[in-house]
Amino acid sequence: MKTSDPVTIHRLDYQPSNWTIDHTRLSFELDPAATLVSSNLSLRRNPATSGGLTLQGVDCRLLSISVDGHALGEADYQLTETELYIANLPDECQVGIVTEINPDANKALEGLYRSSGNFCTQCEAEGFRKITFYLDRPDVLSTFDVHITADVGDYPVLLANGNRISEEQLPGGKHRVHWHDPHPKPSYLFALVAGKLSFIEDHFVTASGRDVLLQIYVEAHNLDQCDYAMQSLKASMRWDEKVYGLEYDLDCFMIVAVDDFNMGAMENKGLNIFNSRFVLADAQTATDNDYLGVEAVIAHEYFHNWTGNRITCRDWFQLSLKEGLTVFRDQCFSADQHSATVKRIEDVRLLRSRQFAEDASPMAHPIRPESFIEINNFYTLTVYEKGAEVIRMLHTLLGPVNWRKGIDVYVERHDGTATTCDAFIDAMQSVCEIDLAQFRRWYSTAGTPELFVSEQHDATTGVHQLTVRQQCPDTPGQPDKAPLHIPLRMALLDAQGRELALSVGRPVGDQVHTGVVLDITEREHCFSFEGIEHPPVASLLRGFSAPVKLHHEVSDDSLAFLMAHDTDTFNRWESGQRLAQRVVLGALETDLRPATSGSDSSTLNTASFAALSKAFAAVLSDKAVDMSFKAEALTLPTIESLAEMLDSVDYQALCRVHDQLACGLAEQHADALIALVEQVRPAGLELLDPLAMSARKLGNTALSLLSRLPEQRWIILAQQQYELASNMTDRLAALTVLCSTSGEARDRCLEDFLVRADENRLVIDKWFAVQAMARRDSIVEDVIALTEHELFEPTNPNRLRSVVASFALNNPAGFHALDGRGYRFLADQVLALDKFNPQVAARMVAPLGRWERLRSPGQSKMKAQLLRIHDSGPLSPDVYELVSKSLSA
Repeated sequence: MKTSDPVTIHRLDYQPSNWTIDHTRLSFELDPAATLVSSNLSLRRNPATSGGLTLQGVDCRLLSISVDGHALGEADYQLTETELYIANLPDECQVGIVTEINPDANKALEGLYRSSGNFCTQCEAEGFRKITFYLDRPDVLSTFDVHITADVGDYPVLLANGNRISEEQLPGGKHRVHWHDPHPKPSYLFALVAGKLSFIEDHFVTASGRDVLLQIYVEAHNLDQCDYAMQSLKASMRWDEKVYGLEYDLDCFMIVAVDDFNMGAMENKGLNIFNSRFVLADAQTATDNDYLGVEAVIAHEYFHNWTGNRITCRDWFQLSLKEGLTVFRDQCFSADQHSATVKRIEDVRLLRSRQFAEDASPMAHPIRPESFIEINNFYTLTVYEKGAEVIRMLHTLLGPVNWRKGIDVYVERHDGTATTCDAFIDAMQSVCEIDLAQFRRWYSTAGTPELFVSEQHDATTGVHQLTVRQQCPDTPGQPDKAPLHIPLRMALLDAQGRELALSVGRPVGDQVHTGVVLDITEREHCFSFEGIEHPPVASLLRGFSAPVKLHHEVSDDSLAFLMAHDTDTFNRWESGQRLAQRVVLGALETDLRPATSGSDSSTLNTASFAALSKAFAAVLSDKAVDMSFKAEALTLPTIESLAEMLDSVDYQALCRVHDQLACGLAEQHADALIALVEQVRPAGLELLDPLAMSARKLGNTALSLLSRLPEQRWIILAQQQYELASNMTDRLAALTVLCSTSGEARDRCLEDFLVRADENRLVIDKWFAVQAMARRDSIVEDVIALTEHELFEPTNPNRLRSVVASFALNNPAGFHALDGRGYRFLADQVLALDKFNPQVAARMVAPLGRWERLRSPGQSKMKAQLLRIHDSGPLSPDVYELVSKSLSA
C-alpha cells in the first residue's frame, strides 16, 4: 500500500476491542497463485460496548461471508481496501469468511508467501490481515484450530502452531493436517509452513517429566547443518527451567529455516520460523560469530514462549515489554554459556555504535513510543537493545533474588493475557522496597542521558567527594526532561588496585559483581566517602550499569592503571577504549590530516598515545588474560561510537585518524602481533572449544591491526592463513583484509572463495559482504558492480543486506565519500526496494537520517538524497515516516 497522507496512531488513544474471538478455525487450501482461506470466528461482544464488527484485511479477495451459517449479501457489510465492517451482529455469533490470496505475488514477505517453492508466513506485526479478515491486534487472544490441505507430492510437510491432531489422505493426491493450539494467542503469532522439507529431531524431558518432541525443518541439502541449532535449543530450554523455572508447554517445538525472511526469526507459538542464517552452521560455512548468533537467536525466540507468547503486548506501543525483556534474557543466557565480560562488551559496543546514534537522530523515541505511522519502523535498537538495558537496570536495583521473585509475580498475574510495561513494573514493585515511580520515566524518555562526574579528596579529613550531575539532551518533542533514576555501579581502588570499603551506596549483592550502587535520582548529587586516607582511583559505571554517556575527567595514568588493575573486567576494557578515544579526538581537535595511512606514527606521540601503547603492550604480554578478552582489549573503538562523541562529524578525517592510530599501534607492536597471527592454534580441540575460538579471535584481531601497515608487512601472512585455514572463521578473516588491497592475491582468493561456496547461499552472502566493507578508493564502483552481479538477488533480504547494509552501515569511509556517491547509491536502492518490500526498504533508509550532524559538503549531499526519496512520488508508510521525520530535523 502506498500513501502520501499517512495516519498517525497515538498510544494514549488506545481503546480495548469491542469484540473477543474465543476460538478461531482456519482452513487453507494451498495454491501458489490462488490459496483459499476459510475462517470461522467464535465472536463475543465485550460487555458495555455496542456497534458492529470491524475486521482488518489487506490484499485479500473476499469470496463470501456468513453469520451463524447464513450468507450475507453485499448490502449487509461494507468493504474497503483495508477493512471489512459488519453491522447488527448478536452479542455472540459465528462469523465465517472465505478469502483468496496470491502467495506467489507477495514479494513484501508479510502474511503468507512462498520461499524456494515452500509456503511460509510472517505475521508480526500486522501481516495476518494479508491472509484473511480478522481482529489483527495483539490484545485479541484466541485458541486456534487449523486445517491445511495441499498436494501431497508438492507439499508433503504441513505445519502450523500447537499440537498435531490428525493427518488424512484425500482424493486427487491431496492430504490434510489438523493442528490445535490450546494456548490463546494473538494473530501475529500465527504460523503456517508447507513444502518439501527434511528435518532432524530430538527430545527434551522437562523438569516435570513431560517429553517434548523437537524438530528442525530445512531443505534437504541443508540437513547436515542443523546439529548446532538443536544443541542450542536444548541448552535454552534447560537454562529457562534452571534460571526462571519456566517449562515448555506443548507436545512439540518446531523450527523452520527459510531463505527469504525480512527478520532474523519469529517466535510463533510452537512453530518458530527463522531466517536460515540463524539456523544453518558448520565449520566450512559458518564463522565463530555465526555460531554464537545461531545460539543467541534460537535462545531469544525460545524464551519468547513465556515473555512474548504466554504473556504478550496489549498494544504495539508496549513492544519493549516482550522484546527488551527477552533480549536481556538471551544476553544473560549467552553470558552464562561463554565469557560474561566479552558478551557485555559486545552488547555495549552495539549500543554505542548504533543505538546511541538512533537516540541522537530525528528518529529518537522512548522504548515505549508515543506515536507511530508504521509499527514496523519501531522494531528498533532502542526498543530492543536499550529496552534490554532498562531491564538490566531493574535487575541491578532489585538484585537477583528479588528479580526472580518479581518475574514469578509477573507470570502469575499475567499468564494468558496481553498486558503493558506498567504492569511489568508493578510486578517488580510488589517485591521490593525501592520506589520505582521515578524509574518508570525510562519508558517515556527519549535520548541518551549523560552523567558528569567530578572528584575532590580531602586528605585531612579522609573524605573523598564524588559529585554526579545528570542531564538528557533535547529530542524531538521532548525538551527539558525530568531526572531519571540511574543506578551507578562504582568502586574506589587503592594504589594496589584493591577495592576500598565504602560508607555510601548499596552493596551490589551478587556473586558476580562487587562495589556499590549509587542511586542517581536528582539533577545533582554529592556523595561523601569517609575513611579514605589517600586519593583513590574511581571505577565508575561498572559493567555499564546504565545506558548513559559518562563524562569523567581523569588522567591518562589513571586510565592505564584501571586497564591494568580494575577488579571489574568490563571497566578494564572500557579504560582502554577511553584512552583510544582521547588519542583520536585529540588528533581531530588539532585538525590532523595525514596525507597517507603509512607507518609514520610520530604525529601520535602524545601523552595519551604513549599511555595507550604502554597499556597495549601490557595486555599483549599478559599470559593470564583470557584470549577472547585480550582480543577485545586490542580492538579500537568503532568509527560510529567515536562519531557519537562529536557535535559535527567529518567522517573522512575521523576514518583517517582512526586508521593512523591503528597503524601506530601496529607499528610499535608488530612483532608481538605477528606472533599472534603465526601462533599454532591449540591442537586436538573441537571447533567450538572455547580455547580454540578464543585463539582464533585473538589471532584475527592481530591480523586486522597489522593490515593497517604497508602491504609488504602482512600480505603474505594473510595469504598463508587463507590457504591453510581449516574453518570459515580464519578463512573469512584473511579474505577480509585481502579485500582492502588490489592485485592478484585479492582476486585469486575471492574467486576461490566463491568456488568453495558451492552455491551455499549464506557463504555467497559473505562473499558479497566482505567486498562491500572493503577499504578501497573504488568502493562505490565496486558496490554498484556487486548489485549487477548475476548472483545478486534484489528480492532476497539477506542478499540485499550483504551488499547494501554492509556498505552503508559498516563502511563509513566509503559510504561518506566526499562526492556523495555513497548516499546516492543507497537512495537508489531504497527507491527500488520500496516498490515491493517497504519493511526492508525502511530499514535501509536509516543511515541517511543523520545528515544534520555531518560537516559540509556531506550534510547537503545526504539531505539532497533524502529529498529525492521524499519527492519521488507516493511512498510506503514505512519509508515515508522515516524520511519525513529525518527531513524535519
